[in-house]
Amino acid sequence: MPRSACITGLGFISCLGNDSASVADALRTGRSGIVTHSLYDNPAIPLKVAAPVHGFAVDSPNYRDWTWPTACNLPRETLRGLAPHGVYAFHALEQALADAGLTATDLQDGTTGLFCASAGSAFLSHHNLTQARASRFERGNPFAVVSSIAGTLNFNLAAHYRITGAVTGFVSACTSSTHALGYALDEIRLGRQERMIVVGAEELNADTILPFVPMRALSTSADPATASRPFDTGRDGFVPTGGAAVLVLESPALAARRSARIYAELIGWGQAADGHSVATSHPEGAGLREAMRRALRDAALSPGEIDYVHAHATSTPVGDRAEALALRATFSALGHRPVISSTKGQTGHGLSLSGALETAFCALSSHHGFTPGNPTLLNPDPICEGLDLPRASLSRRPRFTLKNSSGFGGANVSLVLRAAV
Repeated sequence: MPRSACITGLGFISCLGNDSASVADALRTGRSGIVTHSLYDNPAIPLKVAAPVHGFAVDSPNYRDWTWPTACNLPRETLRGLAPHGVYAFHALEQALADAGLTATDLQDGTTGLFCASAGSAFLSHHNLTQARASRFERGNPFAVVSSIAGTLNFNLAAHYRITGAVTGFVSACTSSTHALGYALDEIRLGRQERMIVVGAEELNADTILPFVPMRALSTSADPATASRPFDTGRDGFVPTGGAAVLVLESPALAARRSARIYAELIGWGQAADGHSVATSHPEGAGLREAMRRALRDAALSPGEIDYVHAHATSTPVGDRAEALALRATFSALGHRPVISSTKGQTGHGLSLSGALETAFCALSSHHGFTPGNPTLLNPDPICEGLDLPRASLSRRPRFTLKNSSGFGGANVSLVLRAAV
């Protein structure tokens, strides 16, 4: 059985751009997608910035009003069951298939599976329930459930593309799409599937984001340039983003048969829970430390072989501190100094989208031969002492990359990627 999976296709609908070239340029130059932005017409709300995608108009609850910037054909029978973030996912998936040299027909013989991650659409749920309550539940949208609950991506994409392999959705908050990637690797390793498509997508709207305000999880900064500052002493919360990212994973044998271009290989993963709090990380990053250890063991690597760590680091005071301590225990305490960065300084935090998006960033930057930096990091928190946190990107291709994700309930997932030969 193979021990790795090859990443052969990428698709992006993101605040950094809606294609790989734009995204790679932003990661290399440090360009940010964070802008002054209002999610609700109320100046008293402390959120002043966000990182929206561009070219899509999906703010209406009626799919007939939606528009997008490309000529992608979204038939009515598919569109009426989608949430707004499903439109992002559809476009990113079309892009990833073209990038991998695949067509929809290639997905239909049972050897391809689909794993998706999103929190569903609180926006559509609220709209549909409001309408149903107004009619005393005598009338309602027949597509209300499939367009809004957390499985909406796997329902709609599997049906549209006629995928008959393994199809499921993942709901573990900010680790959701990272979990999906880990289990997708296992599907290929076990010989159950030759190809897996992993999709992460989220919406950027009031219903999805503003419930985080009472939690005091969001940045209150009005400056787009410094609102998201992972590992910085001035960090005060995360900046929200939305969009979609898609990765095509294939067994090494299938990739070789197709002479497919390989961005990077996924060679290991590990997960561990904190067992500590429903909302905050273990104060010393115990679960993340164990997830990294398990991922390294699975990849048959030592900590000293990791060249780059893409941190989860969302720019929250508690979360970044816990991750810094976990990184110090895993690397610095043993005399190792891999380059560490969090691209959330440029994108903000995409919730369940973030793992797929940032893993795709890692694969893309590896392919182009550079390592992303920390362009918004001005004053590193003293808790980061001993960690290598460069501001600018480095013209250096990491051979081995570790990607971290952490989420509500203390879920932690780490992935290990190897640069393509």
